[in-house]
Amino acid sequence: MTKTTAQRGRERLIFAVDLPSLEEARQVVLQLREDVGMLKVGLELFVGYGSDATRLASENGLELFLDLKLHDIPETVGRAVRQAAGLGARYVTVHASGGRAMLRAAVLAAEGAREASKLEVVAVTVLTSLDAADLAEQGLDRAPSEQVAVLARMAWEEGVRSFVCSPAEAGTLRALLGRDATILTPGVRPTGSELGDQKRVSTPGGAIRAGADRVVVGRPIRDAKDPAAVARSIAAELESALESGNTWHG
Repeated sequence: MTKTTAQRGRERLIFAVDLPSLEEARQVVLQLREDVGMLKVGLELFVGYGSDATRLASENGLELFLDLKLHDIPETVGRAVRQAAGLGARYVTVHASGGRAMLRAAVLAAEGAREASKLEVVAVTVLTSLDAADLAEQGLDRAPSEQVAVLARMAWEEGVRSFVCSPAEAGTLRALLGRDATILTPGVRPTGSELGDQKRVSTPGGAIRAGADRVVVGRPIRDAKDPAAVARSIAAELESALESGNTWHG
């Protein structure tokens, strides 16, 4: 059956459930479950509510993006990834800067759980809240786009196939890694939205045209008077970008 425009755009939209209480999160997700394709549960909800927070996705027929940005010794990260598989996550994030051994441990743990899970490890490259000045303060004499490429190439060599980067680097990663990479972009803001603490941003359509597979949107939807209407508008913009003929998307 041919998918409608709304369905195709919705599948590309990940809603970041960044709310302080489980009840608030549940109410917003109930409004959005027909208009987004995946829920991103991050540190705030997970630290507060653990597996109860992760069940927001399955309870509403949505996939789970568990955004914990794991960064520890390889053994610890591997064990945490196995736990993420048990929670039903589709994606779990790790910091690419954790190094080769950590990335390999994460990938092997996900592969070991593959029969009972479709979990994929997602390497976070450079946070969208950082710019060149922030990297320089960390002793990194590279532009964000260069650092993203260095980290992504290392993660790819260790078996990672999914990546988080800002929309500004989506094209760089797509050219570097090709069609087999999955690229997820936070730092997405509809035209007219406030940037908040994001520095390297784009519109939803701009991110898709640059090469992103999915976009992560939180505050512009969460804080809207009508969250579902904003989500539908973003999904329509994503579909329009897909129809523009970008060669990276089927």
